[in-house]
Amino acid sequence: MTRVGPAGAPRPSAGSRPVLLAVAHGSRSAAGVAANRALLHRVRLLRPGLDVRCCFLDLARPALPEALAALDGRAAVLVPLLLGGGYHLRVDLPGALTAAGLTRLPLARALGPHPLLAAALADRLAAAGRPAGAGPVVLAAAGSSDPAANADTARTAELLADLLAERLGDGSPVVPAYLSAARPTPREAVAALHAAGHRHVAVATHLLAPGFFADRAAATGARWTSAPLGTHEALARLIALRYDEARVESLAAAR
Repeated sequence: MTRVGPAGAPRPSAGSRPVLLAVAHGSRSAAGVAANRALLHRVRLLRPGLDVRCCFLDLARPALPEALAALDGRAAVLVPLLLGGGYHLRVDLPGALTAAGLTRLPLARALGPHPLLAAALADRLAAAGRPAGAGPVVLAAAGSSDPAANADTARTAELLADLLAERLGDGSPVVPAYLSAARPTPREAVAALHAAGHRHVAVATHLLAPGFFADRAAATGARWTSAPLGTHEALARLIALRYDEARVESLAAAR
């Protein structure tokens, strides 16, 4: 039997595993929402028997408050399907937990930066046709109008650019760029590399799913543009890893 402890902290019965409640950003794109759901299906295949659920911060259902209410006292770990930290992780998710009276529910870290993301990005570039050693890569990441969040986005993008360059292992530079609110934009970064004499430039789309920003990433004039990360196995493994980390940290804190 599951009971609720102080400050809304669900207390699982012996041997039970908390729900993995994945929180995606949400999108007006049906394909984008479907990609989030398909990714979580891959997580279920990795973790048979684990209750994996999906909810959204905006623009799709179920909304996060609905998903929290549907837990009905069950223990859970929130895993943000966010590639970096920023406003959602710093403000929106803790605020939703407070509003639901679940302030001690474990909240996992953002997915990135992590070598598994670099592995997925490298695979997507190869699938787009970019051969090894083909020249510079522009890492197209989302930006933010929130100054604190944008600083975190920049740090995350720079770290991931280094990880991707290491993963590619062909000496090609990886240049961070931003799809909103920050500079350079991917189009500007590609144009600057062309002006510097690089004939062939690739864009690595650092996004989870199709949608408005993915369309913008594809319109830069680059020779190759990778698809969003989508249902890549490395991404599913990273979601499971973030769940495990948050669960272990929560158990350690409860002792």
